[in-house]
Amino acid sequence: MAERPQGVLGRLRADRPGQYVVLDTTRLDVFAMEPVTGRWVNTELTIAKDLYSRCVLGLALRAVSTKAQDVASVLFQVVTPQQWGPDVRARCRHRTSRPGPADHDDHGCLPDTIVVDHGKVYLSGHTKTVCHRLGINIQPAIPHKPTDKPTMERFFRTLRQQLLEHLPAYKGPDVYSRGKDVEAGAFYYVAELEAIIREWLGIYHHTPHRGLCDPRLPGVDLSPVEMFARGMAVAGVLRLPASQDLRMEFLDVAWRTIQHYGVEIDGRRYDGPGLNLHRGTKSTYGGAHPGRWPIMVDHDDIRTVYFRDPDTQTWHDLTWEHAAGLDAPFSAEAADYTRRLSRDTDRHVDPGAALADLLARYSKGAVTGRREKNLARRLATQPSQEPGEGAARSEAASTPGVVDLLAHLERRRTGAQVADDVDVFERYYAEHPDQEAFEVFDE
Repeated sequence: MAERPQGVLGRLRADRPGQYVVLDTTRLDVFAMEPVTGRWVNTELTIAKDLYSRCVLGLALRAVSTKAQDVASVLFQVVTPQQWGPDVRARCRHRTSRPGPADHDDHGCLPDTIVVDHGKVYLSGHTKTVCHRLGINIQPAIPHKPTDKPTMERFFRTLRQQLLEHLPAYKGPDVYSRGKDVEAGAFYYVAELEAIIREWLGIYHHTPHRGLCDPRLPGVDLSPVEMFARGMAVAGVLRLPASQDLRMEFLDVAWRTIQHYGVEIDGRRYDGPGLNLHRGTKSTYGGAHPGRWPIMVDHDDIRTVYFRDPDTQTWHDLTWEHAAGLDAPFSAEAADYTRRLSRDTDRHVDPGAALADLLARYSKGAVTGRREKNLARRLATQPSQEPGEGAARSEAASTPGVVDLLAHLERRRTGAQVADDVDVFERYYAEHPDQEAFEVFDE
């Protein structure tokens, strides 16, 4: 209230679904638990909400803090149909509209404009390039003016009052609302807490909203799903064509030259057969990166980057030269930590062993640096690859129907690959084991 503007208050109005999608991030008032170390951790929830219908189109719950790739993940959920919560349509009364496509909670659309605040994750180069490729406008809210995004502030209040207050480990919005020994109570894992929020959203989408009304139906409150369906019937919704390569549009871009050894990104060398026809050549791109090639990078798993052949429009995987020693996703933040550790100790450090040692020291309370502690917390909240109770619960908490960016990797490996001709002799001897050597003919 102290920061509300003086004078007449305005409001951003939407005429159809997808015209304005509002994004915001808040720290939840509930403690979550790490499945590896068993410690509580703060979480941040990022929400993308359609202004016209009040439907939540995407969300991401992350430990410690939200990063630019998390915002890109939320935008990916916005443009792809999502399933929210259990089948609650039988328990909800649709009083004003017939069942339509939106009654299945698969409302996804390509937004015209996203409304964001001035946070670094929203105005980062990664977010701007994603919106530029998809033709999405970015409209920053006015600083210190909460009325620019009142629907998000009201949604977070509804989430707290209807769901978070009834969960264990609820710590309240301030110290006066916090109970005694909150950390000693029961906890949810981060994945479980996200699954609970997604299930509650299935009920929220079918609950009548006083702020949603139709002038031709006075006195009738519509639910977000009904409002979305009415907007689709009147104005339609712009959707992206279904493609297995759609995920690539939401990755970060690194402009590099293709050398004889491949490409180098942040000190890491990547190579693959897809570069054979373009080694040592310059691209036709101009602008700020003339002659360089765009390489798509997933900062959550840097074992592989992706290159699209400009002639065949086929995506090719470029593998990191040290990826063979990793059996789990390896983030860019973890790679930076391993590089600093190698530089400080003046020796080669195994990436997997370095992260395991970091988690072991963090479980004993021996990690004091803020950067290392945040990295350990994020690593601890990721699904574990080792068998155990924490890993089983974390894997069991994954929500069916939620679009995972990494899940598209295996389904995308159907394109034609450029054959590598380096081992042609080895392949010949493998196919002809009875042939000892090539025979030379003299003309």
